Amino acid sequence: MKVVVFVKATPGSEAGILPTEKLVTDMMAYNEELVKAGIMRAGEGLKPTSHAVRVHFSGKNRTVIDGPFAETKEAVAGYWIWEVKSMAEAVEWVKKCPNPMFEDSDIDIRPVYEASDFGEAFTPELQAKEERLRKESEALGKK
Repeated sequence: MKVVVFVKATPGSEAGILPTEKLVTDMMAYNEELVKAGIMRAGEGLKPTSHAVRVHFSGKNRTVIDGPFAETKEAVAGYWIWEVKSMAEAVEWVKKCPNPMFEDSDIDIRPVYEASDFGEAFTPELQAKEERLRKESEALGKK
């Protein structure tokens, strides 16, 4: 199963406080464990929401809102994409993670939808198109 693991923002991360060399070293060692275990597919840290833009949708209207955004607890400071056998396995890996912040922090684990989750709405034609787009995207990433 594929999951996205969200490192939630904290007041410190939203203030732009960067990690120490020790924390970067610890996180790199953790990422190396994930790669060697064949779990990690991607992962990045994100800049604070003061660098972000939100686009709000209301019918055909689009409203652009510049960050920062008020609710720090709802913001994401980083993410991984993992391929794991189960949610329990993902939880065990998160429990091994160094605290990614200088203060109390949270990490959320969310399963990614699979084609079978959409039932008949995800027709064989749409599945073929999705596969083609995935391959095109991967090819672009290798350039």
